[in-house]
Amino acid sequence: MTEQLPHSPSPSPIGGLALVIGASGGIGAALLARLQLDDRFDRFDRVLGLSRHSQPALDLLDQASIAQAAAHVAGLGVPLRLLIDATGLLHGPGLQPEKSWQQLDPVQMAQAFAINAIGPALLMKHFLPLLPREGRSVFATLSAMVGSIGDNQLGGWYSYRASKAALNQLVRTAAIELRRRQPQALCVALHPGTVATNLSAPFAKTGLQVQTRDHAAARLLGVIEGLQAADSGGFFNHDGSVLPW
Repeated sequence: MTEQLPHSPSPSPIGGLALVIGASGGIGAALLARLQLDDRFDRFDRVLGLSRHSQPALDLLDQASIAQAAAHVAGLGVPLRLLIDATGLLHGPGLQPEKSWQQLDPVQMAQAFAINAIGPALLMKHFLPLLPREGRSVFATLSAMVGSIGDNQLGGWYSYRASKAALNQLVRTAAIELRRRQPQALCVALHPGTVATNLSAPFAKTGLQVQTRDHAAARLLGVIEGLQAADSGGFFNHDGSVLPW
């Protein structure tokens, strides 16, 4: 069962396009499947997933591919009502979360910022203008609680923390500009919790609450459904609560 925010939901208008970016990843694929199969979301005329492996391909490290993907979406003739950015980088070949400042590496830091902050910023640049001027629409990007400066009690994970904190600032700033153009549109950051994906698998500790991908997707979509225009620019947990910056 999907948890809701305490205020009354403001569901997306009937019709339009729901778009998941990063649809080949664990959470992205689950979000796409939920939107395609769940009767609660049959209000959308079309559901589309984009990734490096889709047609058209979208690569966060290639602005031209982002622009081309946005042009493709604009050419569909269906208003973009929901965009979920489910991309992110925590670890990879030669890249692990730092436990100390002694492990800081400029190349690895640049890689984290490129995927976790600059890429989503470019998505904002090319896709926020596609949100309709009238009616509710949502741009939601997956951030992380460890990107909260106020909640940081443990330290470590320098690059991931800092890049997600940068993402939160980008969301807040873009929401201000978006409100001037499209008062009913939202731009928000969401923390999905710890999910059973390749991203979190090496760091899932005993006793840590780990959600299945489908459960996490359901909770995130429930939070999105409950958001109102005044929530734009906010940072929300997967249970709908507001997270500190």
